[in-house]
Formats: sequence, C-alpha cells, structure tokens
Amino acid sequence: MPIERPSGGRLARFDAVFLRANRALLILLLAAMALMVFANVALRFLTNHSILWVEEVSRYAMIWLTFLGAGLVLRHGGHIGIDTLQERLPKWAPTLRAMIFALVLGFCAFMAWIGARYATLTWHQTTPVLQIPVGFVYLALPAGFVLLIMHLLLMAAPYVRRSEFIVDAEFDPDAAKL
Repeated sequence: MPIERPSGGRLARFDAVFLRANRALLILLLAAMALMVFANVALRFLTNHSILWVEEVSRYAMIWLTFLGAGLVLRHGGHIGIDTLQERLPKWAPTLRAMIFALVLGFCAFMAWIGARYATLTWHQTTPVLQIPVGFVYLALPAGFVLLIMHLLLMAAPYVRRSEFIVDAEFDPDAAKL
C-alpha cells in the first residue's frame, strides 16, 4: 500500500532532500554511462577505433549504479517480496514486518561491514586500463548498503505499521505486477 511522504518537520525535509540527492546522483551516473557507451559505439562505427577506458568505466559505473539505486527501489516497494504470510495472518502482520525489518537491517549492516573490509583488502590492486584501485570499485558495496540502511530507517514506521511505501508518479511498482 503506497503512502504520501509527510510534509513538514526536520526528518521529512531531510528525507525529501535525501531522496532527491540519491535520485539525482543515479540520473547523472546513468546519463554519463549512456553518453560514454554511445560515443564509443559511434566512434567505433565511424572510425573503426574505440576509446579504451569507456568499457571499464561503464562497467564500474553500472556496479555503483546498482548499489546506490537499491535503496530507492526499496523505498518504493520495487524489490521482490512475498507477502502471503502477512496477508493470511493480518493480526500478526506488523510483527512479521518488524521481524523482516530487523533481518534486512542486520543483513545490510553485515554487508556494509564485509564490503568495507573487501574494499580495504583490494585497495592495492589496480584496474587493467585506468590503473585505479580495485578497492574503489568495491567501495560501491558499503556505500550502497549504508544508503540502504538510511532508506530502511526512514521508511521503517510506515512499513512496519501498515506495509506502506512511497507514492511517486515516476515509479509505480503495481504497474509491474503480472
């Protein structure tokens, strides 16, 4: 069930700015990736040459895009979920959602920690073309999971109480249902 974001209050203002900033970052990253790939394909078609670093940069941008965007998808209810049990046990639904919230929060915290360790361990390796630290690529993992934790905490109360997500004209998870 969708919910409109509340207006007013510091938390609501922070939430709105946080959502806009996360969305803008994803749009910029996707646009840069699309432009690079388009330019490289056009250059290869027209001149039979390509820019060596574009494939590597676009691959790493896709990794960052995936992890940085996961929180926004979570906020809109776009991840795969099975809600049969809470529908069958409406009296226990808030308790079930609270347990799910706790499990997802714990998983995100664990993955942020593991991702930070992995980025640290791979920092001294370099990528083939750009020669940047591989750890920078793996920083997408802890960065994405920290953003997921922030999104999860900001959506916790409406989700646990009533299974509500954000209503947004740009994203309708119900339209994707079969």
